[in-house]
Amino acid sequence: MRFPASSAKCRRPANREIVTFTAADADFMQHALTLAERGLFSTSPNPRVGCVLTQDGEIVGEGWHVRAGEPHAEIHALAAAGAKARGATVYVTLEPCAHHGRTPPCAEALIAAGVGRVVAALRDPNPLVAGRGMAMLRAAGIATEEGLLAAKARELNIGFIARMTRGTPWLRLKIAASLDGRTALKNGQSQWITGATARQDGHRFRARACALLTGIGTVKNDNPQLNARGVYAASETARQPLKIILDSRLELSPDARLFADGASVLVVSALDDKTRAQPLLDKGAEWLCLPDASNAAAGHGERIDLKQLMRELGRRGLNEVHGEAGATLNGAFIAAGLADELLVYLAPCLLGASARPLAVLPELENLTECWSFGLQSCERIGQDVRILCRRLDA
Repeated sequence: MRFPASSAKCRRPANREIVTFTAADADFMQHALTLAERGLFSTSPNPRVGCVLTQDGEIVGEGWHVRAGEPHAEIHALAAAGAKARGATVYVTLEPCAHHGRTPPCAEALIAAGVGRVVAALRDPNPLVAGRGMAMLRAAGIATEEGLLAAKARELNIGFIARMTRGTPWLRLKIAASLDGRTALKNGQSQWITGATARQDGHRFRARACALLTGIGTVKNDNPQLNARGVYAASETARQPLKIILDSRLELSPDARLFADGASVLVVSALDDKTRAQPLLDKGAEWLCLPDASNAAAGHGERIDLKQLMRELGRRGLNEVHGEAGATLNGAFIAAGLADELLVYLAPCLLGASARPLAVLPELENLTECWSFGLQSCERIGQDVRILCRRLDA
């Protein structure tokens, strides 16, 4: 594949020196990002990374990271390039690693191959790397540059970056609602507010997540399978996300459909009762008790400590958590400042004032106190509209 040279330029936003890139640089990096997207559903808990090697404006090798424990993108690209890697320019969407994990350092492999220049879209936020990869390359006499298409690379790995920089996963709450913001009838009926196209689009967001999270109320009302369906190609081995059920009083039935496919299940409670948890443990579930002591002291009864939960999920290596819950749990995450993103599918219908809201939140007395989100995108999906909003400080 060959891209034409161009005098058009783009600039890297950074606090260090400003580096000017050509349009050809941008084209090659965009191709690397496209390769990285092929690992959207499979790399967890690792980041999604693509790599392209070029000589004289022509791609001589390319690759992407497929799944944890397997070779990284740079190794695949180097293997494809063979002897043509010597003196090549490398475009990689994330800084090459500099540490021994499940695989050897990619920076060392690039040095051994004799590449001439490495352009990274983004510095790796992993404290084990964090600039060390590029420093290792520079020490070997290889030219290095950073920041090309950094915003796109950041979006691709927003969960990995969140976990590495703050210790908690990126929490996305998916909500299907009517135009008047209602998610179910008063009697709990919610299937289906949105159309089949929107529901299938939602499964793609499920598939990219490390875990799917819901509350016991949703399990009781809908008895969901809570997995990703209709996303993977027939030739692929489907990676099913971890299922997380927030069940304060351990009311989850061991006969719930979410156990049917054998995927991993984590039940989180506020009640510490091994006897009540045992039937779930017998089904293969893991049980975690995280009571919110402050709520109990305030007389609000037993509730799960959501902030502690998110820290624990980060410790377990989860990058993106996809929540599909009811109004109470949605409101709890939003009010606690834990919901990074709202993925809202709006159907062109009205359910009326008695129907259930999308989030139960504390009453406000002033509009300046509202929970504000920034609009990321708005797109028609079938007969519905998909709105993606992000917390302003996320």
